Amino acid sequence: MNCLDLIMKRKSVRVYEEKEIPIEVKDKILAATFQAPTAGNMMMYSIIEIDDQSIKDKLVKTCDNQGMIGKAPLLLLFLADFQRWMDYIEASGVKDFNKENNFEEYIPKEGDMFLAINDALIAAQTAVLATEDLGLGSCYIGDIMENFEIHKELFNLPKYTLPITMLCIGYPTEQQKNRTMRRRYFSKDMIVHKNSYRKPSVEEFKAMDKKIVEKDSPVFLPGCHNQAIHMYKRKITSDFMSEMNRSVKAMIDSWMED
Repeated sequence: MNCLDLIMKRKSVRVYEEKEIPIEVKDKILAATFQAPTAGNMMMYSIIEIDDQSIKDKLVKTCDNQGMIGKAPLLLLFLADFQRWMDYIEASGVKDFNKENNFEEYIPKEGDMFLAINDALIAAQTAVLATEDLGLGSCYIGDIMENFEIHKELFNLPKYTLPITMLCIGYPTEQQKNRTMRRRYFSKDMIVHKNSYRKPSVEEFKAMDKKIVEKDSPVFLPGCHNQAIHMYKRKITSDFMSEMNRSVKAMIDSWMED
């Protein structure tokens, strides 16, 4: 199967066979991950493989009670990591270099953080494609960005490292293999712009809502009459999103404080 086929058939897998992933398969996933594009070839990310069941069980609770975290045969946490570079340049004599050249000590800023976040996410998506190619399935856990203080202590994270995403990986059950993929709601015209940003019109949104109802017959939360209000209630204004916003601010503050 070529890469385009893998991308088109890929879907989130949340239920796995009780089957151990061989070490050689794990090594192939990681080897592919290390080939991911990275800013300046700096690899500003780290990966923590979590196989301690007690830690998995804690993550089930701190990541919105998602039971699959505790059952995933392979659990990979992707960190934005600029700390390794700070340690590397310090070990390589940066203090003397600064003194000789009359430079001030460099303190990582927002740009370093965003580049490291990009590196971590690109690496994670590369791992996702490798996983698919090897006959396994995966599911992203963005909720690892919640409860920053708990996760910082749990994984002994130094200053310039942030938990950005986590992957549950395993062999999909037959039910998961046969499960219908979720439909993408926004059309190509709403996503791909030419030369400048174009806001979709109210009429386009209404036409999209009509198609959603006709094709999918969705069940909305009580009081919600369309997909947008349903997602507004279910996701955007949810308790877990409030916690994620609080936690991400704590991450940024932790990175930026002197």
